Amino acid sequence: MPNAISLLKADHRKVEDLFSDYENASGAVAKRKLAEQICLELTVHTQIEEEIFYPACKGKVEADLLDESYVEHDGAKVLIAEIEGGKPSDDFYDAKVTVLAEQIKHHVHEEEAFLKGLFSQAKRSDIDLDALGAELEARKEELVKKYKKKLPTPEARTFGTVSLAK
Repeated sequence: MPNAISLLKADHRKVEDLFSDYENASGAVAKRKLAEQICLELTVHTQIEEEIFYPACKGKVEADLLDESYVEHDGAKVLIAEIEGGKPSDDFYDAKVTVLAEQIKHHVHEEEAFLKGLFSQAKRSDIDLDALGAELEARKEELVKKYKKKLPTPEARTFGTVSLAK
């Protein structure tokens, strides 16, 4: 059973690989399939972080870093909604996937940064990362099954004037 940070880092590596595969893909069918997988992985990942990991970190890591993480997730959700609602032949589709990859790369860096990152701070706290890992893994399995066919409409918790509902 992976601890919370190992599980979240494994998610990061998987999405990085999917973005790389997308970059090298040709053809609308391959791109759409990869984009859908990226959107599924990121939707589940952001949800388990927001439901379980971030609340466990509240008061144990820098508040500004945690606030930024929520806002970065909301920015990703906007692009995920756009990608999910589009198709590879649409104007800006590839650009949206590219910008999403760039945003996620930045977010991952902030979470994984040595000493100052969210994960490093969490490791130095009294959070039970093993118990949290088990909780994250169980919720992740549940959400992957639930969202395999259709992703939910993303909810942006930090954007007061933007609705992602269709």
